[in-house]
Amino acid sequence: MDPKRRAFYQYHANIMEPWDGPASLCFTDGVKVGATLDRNGLRPSRYTVTKDDFLIMASESGVVEIAPENVHYRGRLQPGRIFVADLEQGRIISDEEVKTEIASAQPYPQWLADNMQPIDALSDTDYVHVQPQPEELLHKQQAFGVSSEEVNDILLPMFREGKEALGSMGADWPLAVLSHQSQHLANYFKQLFAQVTNPPIDPIRERMVMSLKNYLGADHNLLAESAEHCAKIEIDSPVISNIQLEKLRNNTQSHLKAITLSTLFVADGQSGQLENALNTLCEQAEKAVNEGNVLLILSDKGVSPELAGIPAMLAVGAVHHHLIRCGLRAKADIIAETGDVRETHHFATAIGYGANAVNPYLIYETAIDQQRIGKLSADADPDELFNLYRKAIDAGLLKIFSKMGISTVQSYHGAQIFEALGISKAVVDKYFTGTVSRIEGLTADDIAREVLVRHRFGYPTREIPVQTLDVGGVYQWKQRGEKHLFNPTTIHLLQNSTRNKDYDQFKKYCQAVDRQGDKAATLRSQLEFAANPAGSISIDEVEPAESILKRFATGAMSFGSISYEAHSTLAVAMNRIGAKSNSGEGGEDPARFEKKENGDWERSAIKQVASGRFGVTSYYLTNAEEIQIKMAQGAKPGEGGQLPGHKVDDWIGRTRHSTPGVGLISPPPHHDIYLSKIWHS
Repeated sequence: MDPKRRAFYQYHANIMEPWDGPASLCFTDGVKVGATLDRNGLRPSRYTVTKDDFLIMASESGVVEIAPENVHYRGRLQPGRIFVADLEQGRIISDEEVKTEIASAQPYPQWLADNMQPIDALSDTDYVHVQPQPEELLHKQQAFGVSSEEVNDILLPMFREGKEALGSMGADWPLAVLSHQSQHLANYFKQLFAQVTNPPIDPIRERMVMSLKNYLGADHNLLAESAEHCAKIEIDSPVISNIQLEKLRNNTQSHLKAITLSTLFVADGQSGQLENALNTLCEQAEKAVNEGNVLLILSDKGVSPELAGIPAMLAVGAVHHHLIRCGLRAKADIIAETGDVRETHHFATAIGYGANAVNPYLIYETAIDQQRIGKLSADADPDELFNLYRKAIDAGLLKIFSKMGISTVQSYHGAQIFEALGISKAVVDKYFTGTVSRIEGLTADDIAREVLVRHRFGYPTREIPVQTLDVGGVYQWKQRGEKHLFNPTTIHLLQNSTRNKDYDQFKKYCQAVDRQGDKAATLRSQLEFAANPAGSISIDEVEPAESILKRFATGAMSFGSISYEAHSTLAVAMNRIGAKSNSGEGGEDPARFEKKENGDWERSAIKQVASGRFGVTSYYLTNAEEIQIKMAQGAKPGEGGQLPGHKVDDWIGRTRHSTPGVGLISPPPHHDIYLSKIWHS
């Protein structure tokens, strides 16, 4: 790319986030008329120029009927390109000409060279990491809710491989609002995902259009251009190291003044303490911005027996929305220095509610401690371990953005792409303004109590002989851990009832899963059927069971994600009662399309077509009574199903027409929604 044009794009990238679309924008001033397409080219935009000087542009060709002999030429807008017709000059101005002209309008390369600074180019500081004593670190980890399960199953794979660990799908633990365990505040927020109009994208195959780059510094008038507009610090990731944070904190540039604001509150359990601390924090932030501070570092360092940390996303959301209400948000950026943010979802919620960057200082300390006890190599450089962790978080963030069809952290920042489940309206309105919340839930005092449960575990009021991290028990059932719907009791009842064909025992299993009582895991368990005031209707007016069963269908589970025995048994059972089983997206062995001698049929009536196109052939499709074309994945919305390579044996590989031993990820679809429209037509 021409250096002037590159500078033009970079200059404007720090002023406004990119336009992901899908959209085609048409414009005119009465003399010039034009159109431009979103940067990913997700919206069709085609044009025809006729020999008698008409220009027709629309989302599809053929919108206006034109005699073929009158067509001068046809074309289409490409991703991020612009198209201008000048009616006075009587010509079409090319994308190249338009951008060459506007890229030369200002000395963008010089402005960037003089003002834009990468974070690592900032002046060095005399910062030296001081590792806390093991006992002191343990207290901090406990106070912030770190569990041994989180360290072993989530963090260690990131430190070792720079990747998130893979886990089996299915969450059978309680919603945060129903859990009897103290919950991280981020667990009350569920990610939303893209559907028809804004398709999810593929963070692996479309990585080139995705970016985690952001810019720290005050924003200026959007409608003006000056060198001051790009007087900012460029960061390649929203996850910043301790050294990078100290460079920001200690920089001496007047237009990038930094101030550290404490996000601690008094841990005495008195009502109103958390809300008072948030009010004070917001007032301090407003005052700091009015005094010319641009980088607001919200820090929960200093946790002690007397002081607990405000949840990072709550502190960030409170300051973010307070500054918006004061008309000051564009004049400052928010950086969280916190021990509360560790997992990818924690980062996503903090960024989504206004954090421009996050320094997870407790992670660095935890990595060094894992070296001390031998779980990580003692020879490894802690900085390199942190870089591997950051690499894993970065990849996880891109995956989360892609579910919503968002390709850059700038677009995700402050976008609040979440639904709150179990937070009171008063808290949402004040600190997470605009977030969808369909049920009531925790007040500020309730959130404080959740924090203090963990805080008192770390700083108990009486001596505890042996202190260790909490077991966790979220990803694997533990006796002292989180409750699971599938636990030793329910699994025993299910296995024994089916093995012995004991229907009474099966009813006990159903009751254990459905009637959860005060140990509820799901909202549906809290619902009851209301009696009909008019009384019962005659059984003669009710459909026979046989016709009702025909409307039943199993969930879509792929061969490979479950065994052949389970997959085929579901199909046989559904076919026996006239209902439908669903193949899932993993294909189906053609041998199952023929009925057995005893009349049983292992063929699934519903066949799925997903982006990966696993096992999809004409024979597969003709053996379907219903075809489901997946637009946005179901089990992991927008992300695609994933089958690890070690599960792809010869049989599964043959069924899916793929290579045994190679992991299978079905990418989120762009065009499947259009395919389904064509198919329907």
